[in-house]
Amino acid sequence: MPTISFASPKGGAGKSTGAVLLASELTVRGTTVTIIDADPNQPVSRWGRKDGKPDNLTVVGNATEETLIDAIEDAARKTAFVIVDLEGTASLMVAQAMSRSDLVIIPTKGSALDATEAIKAIRFIRRQEKAYNRPIPFALLFTQTNPAVRPRTLKGIEAEMLEQGIPMFSTALHERDAYRAVFSFGGTLYTLKGDAVRNIPAAIKNARDFVAEVVGMLSRERKVA
Repeated sequence: MPTISFASPKGGAGKSTGAVLLASELTVRGTTVTIIDADPNQPVSRWGRKDGKPDNLTVVGNATEETLIDAIEDAARKTAFVIVDLEGTASLMVAQAMSRSDLVIIPTKGSALDATEAIKAIRFIRRQEKAYNRPIPFALLFTQTNPAVRPRTLKGIEAEMLEQGIPMFSTALHERDAYRAVFSFGGTLYTLKGDAVRNIPAAIKNARDFVAEVVGMLSRERKVA
């Protein structure tokens, strides 16, 4: 079963948001998902304890270097997808998760500073490819972007990444109140109340587009393999 890891050395890049949106949307499609929360701050675990978590979604918290591989293998036996929300440091645990991943998603905001941190994550992936003697598919995901405006800075970063041959999602996760509300109130985008959160349909479409790209990337990787 596919294992997808979210990795970024910079806090606040959107790892946990991406993990929960991906998992939630996959469950809407009728599949089973496990999210392994390997972030010391445990944001996904806190979300999972709130009301509204889908029944076909399991959250496993407090993953450590000693338990992560077993947690991934156990989850892969029980659910169709495994998603790992990693800590922000280049640690043994991050390396272990990458070694078992069918796709590593690197969230980054559209600034030069964040792009520099994303490059660090890519270099770390390259080192793990050599260490484990296997390709590790990855892609850059721009997050917290403005849905109406694409700043010149973001366009410049995209052009630079493209020139370096770095895979990128064509869908960016926009800055949306609904994404923050999911972590505040629990549940998913589909259980939020429209009178309390703005523009939920646009957030749902954005998340669906992102998940469709993830599924497409996994399908292509399987065909190549």
